[in-house]
Amino acid sequence: MTEAYIYDAVRTPRGKGRKDGSLHEVTAARLSAVALNALKDRNNLEGHAVEDVIWGNVTQVGEQGACLARTAVLASDLDESIPGVSINRFCASGLEAVNMAANQVRGRAGHAYIAGGVESMSRVPMGMDGGAIAVDPAIAIDNYFVPQGISADIIATEYGFSRDDADAMAMESQRRAKAAWDDNRFAGSVVPVRDINGLTILDHDEYMRPGTDMQSLGGLNPAFQMMGEQMPGFDKIAMLKYPHLERINHIHHAGNSSGIVDGAAAVLIGDKEFGEAMGLKPRARIKATAKIGTDPTIMLTGPVPVTEKILRDNGMAIGDIDLFEVNEAFASVVMRFEQAFGVDHDKVNVNGGSIAMGHPLGATGAMILGALLDELERSDRETGLATLCIGSGMGAATIIERV
Repeated sequence: MTEAYIYDAVRTPRGKGRKDGSLHEVTAARLSAVALNALKDRNNLEGHAVEDVIWGNVTQVGEQGACLARTAVLASDLDESIPGVSINRFCASGLEAVNMAANQVRGRAGHAYIAGGVESMSRVPMGMDGGAIAVDPAIAIDNYFVPQGISADIIATEYGFSRDDADAMAMESQRRAKAAWDDNRFAGSVVPVRDINGLTILDHDEYMRPGTDMQSLGGLNPAFQMMGEQMPGFDKIAMLKYPHLERINHIHHAGNSSGIVDGAAAVLIGDKEFGEAMGLKPRARIKATAKIGTDPTIMLTGPVPVTEKILRDNGMAIGDIDLFEVNEAFASVVMRFEQAFGVDHDKVNVNGGSIAMGHPLGATGAMILGALLDELERSDRETGLATLCIGSGMGAATIIERV
């Protein structure tokens, strides 16, 4: 089977996902074009240089609908002969796009692809597509549907994580993110977003709150307690499925959950022949990819079984992995991953994560893979694993090796 390599990875800064965020006036198509153009310019991609653009985004409605991938290509400077296909695996859409591209290259369905994703959460709010999993009673009731925040609190309750545990992890994410920016660790990957006149709109992750401490986090109210305990009473639904739980411990709030932001990320993937023809040197090999379905109520435990699967399928052990990127959708997701595998937190999300910098749904998977690659190079490590939990109960993972 042909090897699939990563030749480049870029991302935009993350802008606050609300009307006063710096990227609110920039559409998802334009954000995508920023990332696509950066790959084109940095790697001299002329003509039909890649087979396809595989682009993830979650809320595929309005200006993020109608095959946003193709719209993004047309909004960019890429040649119009390059097609585009939009995919949606919820929060892992960006990583799944990369995995699909890698497997297409492995199967010789083209020499190169651009993969990644985008989300403009300020312009297209999460959930406005009205998916059946949440609103169709015939599906929601049979599967004991609860919102993701309740799921995160169920994980905390089931596996014994306290509010202080979650807040300490959130504070560390903020500290690490600030240290990474102060040390210019993202300088080679983050491309600024500019306006039509070439003036910079945003060149840094603006969601970060580096002054966060345990006292400020302690003053925040649990975000999901009311919907769990009162109206509409999701805790009772959860306890119908998990009767051994006497109550749900609501530990998550805005400070220890991922931030709502706007952003895009893109990865250039190709075979050896592509690199030789373009005069490009590969940065890493995509060693393995995996996905799995999990319990749709607790929902966010996917990083554990998908990591078990990807390691088992490739004859590897957890000790073979030097660095991990586990998306910080909620603090309990990362804490459960570390608990399950006995992984030292010093190897996980070493430059901060989505709690500090934000989680632009369809882009995040590609963003954390790029962050993983950058850190492997910076710290001279060899092997890394990126994984995300996924709404409705799934997990996705990718293992890369430097070359």
